[in-house]
Amino acid sequence: MKASFNISISELWKEYKAESLFFVVQAAVVALSTWLALYIPENMFDNVITPVLNACTFTVAFTGAWILLRHSNGMRVRRYFAYALITWGVGDLVYLICWSVAPMQVMNMGAYELSVHELLLGNLLGWVMLLYPTEALRPGWLTWKTALWQLLPMCCLVALDYLVPVNLSAVIALYPYVLLALLFTHMRNYRIWCEDNYSTLDDIDVRWLIRYCIMLFLVGFNYVYMCYSHGHTRGFTQQWFIVFMMIYSIEQILFRKDPWKMNGLSNSNSKEVNTNNTKPNIEPVATDKAKEVLQWMQEAKPYLNPEFQLMDLWQVLPMNRTYLSHFIRDEFGCTFYQFVNKYRIEEAKRLMTEQPEMKMADIAAQSGFSSQSVFTQAFSKETGMSPREWSKNK
Repeated sequence: MKASFNISISELWKEYKAESLFFVVQAAVVALSTWLALYIPENMFDNVITPVLNACTFTVAFTGAWILLRHSNGMRVRRYFAYALITWGVGDLVYLICWSVAPMQVMNMGAYELSVHELLLGNLLGWVMLLYPTEALRPGWLTWKTALWQLLPMCCLVALDYLVPVNLSAVIALYPYVLLALLFTHMRNYRIWCEDNYSTLDDIDVRWLIRYCIMLFLVGFNYVYMCYSHGHTRGFTQQWFIVFMMIYSIEQILFRKDPWKMNGLSNSNSKEVNTNNTKPNIEPVATDKAKEVLQWMQEAKPYLNPEFQLMDLWQVLPMNRTYLSHFIRDEFGCTFYQFVNKYRIEEAKRLMTEQPEMKMADIAAQSGFSSQSVFTQAFSKETGMSPREWSKNK
């Protein structure tokens, strides 16, 4: 049962890079909007198209914020994204008001050099949109103090741009990507924490957060590119992509579970992630407590329940969550998720051997996996071959 609980960034990428449907839909939105823009006269963008699209963005932002606030259920992570939507919606509302007073040319943005004030506003909006993934990965960490520390380098860059005879606009424009890169460094710790506590990672893993960060990256990249180049098609594409990102994000956040709230876990638990990658030196069954756990797993077979969680071990070891988490890693050299999956995979092997006529979906369900795709992924990672390949070669 001994296995390493080291999770590298490369492993995370290999595991989550096959988000085919997400990327197909995303590419379709960009391609369709770009194609449509080619057939719309350029003079219509500033007078008709841009105000209409901003009105759509404003409506989606405020409607989504209202839904998330109404169904926040005490989850700060939903409130943070609602605040981000409100901020974005207010910006669009201000533009609509200004446009109604004095129509402005905006789609030919490349005709003008981006000012420091515009970059500052863009950075602030990018920072606001990063509130959600920051809270999702490290709940309770983001306070007014830490927020000001995040904004301090950007303010210093703006001040230097005024004081020194060097144009720092390009550096200022890239600062939100620094924050985004720092955010990615927390994903590995978050994944380990989830694996330490849950045997099924459905709706709580980092897959959605990676998709969200990719969308933010594309929005920011297209905005900078649009500001320094001519052509109205990029502005049209940007508006449609923002609407897509908002609608998609609202739907995902509403139906995504919050692992920190499940089973009464507090926000402070996010600080207890152990990132030590050293393998333990003791044997898996070196203690009586470890033997009790192994015997209970073999006799009661709790792993057959897809909702099996770390605190269910309390039936055998009446200890708190933190101690149980360390106990599994110290005694068995792996996370709780990996520990349970070992049993589920062995159960699947037994079913494939004794009942070769069973469908893979039924084998996955009877082995305790939440779905066939999760079963196939876990089985392939453990054995180096798919369940069907293993069944043929056994």
